Amino acid sequence: MRIRFTKMQGAGNDFVVLDETAGLLSLSAAHYRWLADRHFGVGADQILSVRAAPTPDVDFEYVIHNADGGEVGHCGNGARAFVRYVREHGLTDKRTVRVRIQRGVIELTEQPDGGITVDMGAPQFDLPEVPFHPGDMQPLPYGAWQLWPLELPETYQPNQALALDGQAHAAMVHTAVLSMGNPHAVTLVDDVDVAPVLTQGPLIERHAAFPQRVNAGFMQIVDRSHVRLRVYERGAGETLACGTGACAAVVAGIRLGALDAQVEVQTRGGILHIGWAGGIADHVHMTGPAETVFEGSVELPDHL
Repeated sequence: MRIRFTKMQGAGNDFVVLDETAGLLSLSAAHYRWLADRHFGVGADQILSVRAAPTPDVDFEYVIHNADGGEVGHCGNGARAFVRYVREHGLTDKRTVRVRIQRGVIELTEQPDGGITVDMGAPQFDLPEVPFHPGDMQPLPYGAWQLWPLELPETYQPNQALALDGQAHAAMVHTAVLSMGNPHAVTLVDDVDVAPVLTQGPLIERHAAFPQRVNAGFMQIVDRSHVRLRVYERGAGETLACGTGACAAVVAGIRLGALDAQVEVQTRGGILHIGWAGGIADHVHMTGPAETVFEGSVELPDHL
């Protein structure tokens, strides 16, 4: 089967976008993994499916699959690419669209200057809803909120020798836990450039307290309105930017008393602007870029 696609990116977080408004392609997890493969497929962090509105109160449905083929609840950078896509392809002439995602409805607006603002909804702090199951773990008070101590096994590269005593020595990281439509664990670091993203990131992602795995964010606070951020995304690894990760990091920083209500987030792929008034029910708003890279078609392998 040959399918058409559009390659897009938002702050370096890149996507393969599929138009399924006229009918579902009925792709499998193996198809999504192949499309995301940077060596044998097209290459992307996530695959975004644009689908017809399932109910009259929305304009479209938006479905996201990570590079590992698994479906996820939200992707903020992808949401900006989504609205750029539907406008560029003549699927709507609205500047603001309402879109159904896995866990609700989001509103996306293309600004006059070309930037795109996404109403990301309210953050979720209810631990079972994240989901996060701390068991006997006890949180540590920090500012007006708390950090959770996650015990990680020793981090080492596959070709690196184990400790002389043969034991797996534990490391402890303290994380803020919340959901922005998908789960996030945010760790404060002094210098994001040397943070252990590639070693601790996958261990946090698969920590037993997160039954659906988790996105691991590493945030350096520059001042009360500027942060630097790297995110190890579940099912994708480290990406150049993570929209929900940026929102989660800013919300965590505000609740911990370290950030103001409007924050510029410097990711490795570009700048995102995040705003949150600080109330539990207040919505988070994210503004940033989204661009089309190229369009094409590809024959899906028969063996998948």
